[in-house]
Amino acid sequence: MNTLLQKLQPYPFERLRQLFAGITPNPAYRPISLGIGEPKHATPDFIKQALAGALDTGLTGYPATAGEPALKEAMAGWLQRRYGVTVHPGTQILPVNGSREALFALTQTLVDGSRPGALVLCPNPFYQIYEGGALLAGAEPYYVPSDPARNFAVDWDSVPPEVWARTQLIFTCSPGNPTGAVMPLDEWKKLFELSDRYGFVIASDECYSEIYFRDEPPLGGLEAALKLGRTEFRNLIALTSLSKRSNVPGLRSGFVAGDAAIMKAFLLYRTYHGSAMSHVVQAASVVAWNDEQHVIDNRNLYRQKFAAVTPMLASVLDVALPDAAFYLWAGVRGSDTEFARELYALYNVTVLPGSYLAREARGVNPGAGRVRMALVAETAECVEAAERIVQFVKSRN
Repeated sequence: MNTLLQKLQPYPFERLRQLFAGITPNPAYRPISLGIGEPKHATPDFIKQALAGALDTGLTGYPATAGEPALKEAMAGWLQRRYGVTVHPGTQILPVNGSREALFALTQTLVDGSRPGALVLCPNPFYQIYEGGALLAGAEPYYVPSDPARNFAVDWDSVPPEVWARTQLIFTCSPGNPTGAVMPLDEWKKLFELSDRYGFVIASDECYSEIYFRDEPPLGGLEAALKLGRTEFRNLIALTSLSKRSNVPGLRSGFVAGDAAIMKAFLLYRTYHGSAMSHVVQAASVVAWNDEQHVIDNRNLYRQKFAAVTPMLASVLDVALPDAAFYLWAGVRGSDTEFARELYALYNVTVLPGSYLAREARGVNPGAGRVRMALVAETAECVEAAERIVQFVKSRN
């Protein structure tokens, strides 16, 4: 048995089930979950039609790990339209079975766990795959805190030189999960300069890039590199997905793009790993990446929903409209776990304790005292959940 498995911590949703064990929620309220970031908006019909239309021929042969040219051209075309970034479809882009799978596999490709003291840096709070991928690659995660005073920007300046010297890979997440914070260009510049100095790879997780609330869309990692004259994307890989953008979490479709040398190694790893994307999924993905109207419509639904819900919750909690993503990162008075447990028991609304999305590092858990609310359901359901939360907080106070 791989002894590194013993280092893995329970997933946040398993901890949530344990937190709720033995509780019978108030039967006067139907259950509403804001706990899991799973898109609930309707999948566009044209994507489903493309999926079904590919069934006759799409299941008769093994798909290539590198992906079909039509798919990679669609992905590269989207990067050009969205970010003004040009990548070579044959050498700088690969389809993946969702960003979660890719984040883990990329870590196994890049980390040399045989080097003593190998570190993987990630924001804190963070997406737990960053940690799990690091541990199973034989490295140790190093948690970089987010600063509430700077809209939860990651405090990269807090990392000492001796840590950077041991770092092989860092994860960025912009827009961030759970905070929704977007990295500005000067922050990217800082990381690129550190990467040049210490030689680590930057993996830019951008799966929430198309759900945003400001006029200007979030800056991407490849876009930031291009703006700074880094046209080769050295030691930089961007990862994205159709799940949130196109409301197809069950399709498990995304791509990675960037440094051609890293992509070559990643393709080799994936060939042995058996991570080829089904022809049927590829066909549906082509039409999804080539259409933008459904993404605009989806974004407008989130904007309307957040405009309705955020002011309600801001009247009783420390919460504000994020830059992007579909979460509210709300400060509560006292224990975040007790808040979540009591809310579930009394009002049958599920939220995720912020401390479950972070780790205590250097004496502080930056998620403590906050909860994450995923506004993924239809607007009416999210408004009803907000009304119950307002009642709960007022009665609690």
